[in-house]
Amino acid sequence: MGVWKQIAEYLYLRKPDPGRPKTQWVRYMHGINRISILMFLLCLVILAVKLIVRR
Repeated sequence: MGVWKQIAEYLYLRKPDPGRPKTQWVRYMHGINRISILMFLLCLVILAVKLIVRR
């Protein structure tokens, strides 16, 4: 599966793949990945705002 498709699934922008395994540990992994992607995007927004405000 492509990286962009997986990220879209993590952020609920795309329906999950019906063929993927549905174990408890995979759900935990996807939850942690979702949190890390959202934190990364939040940090990018904060850095962009800081860059714009300084000028």
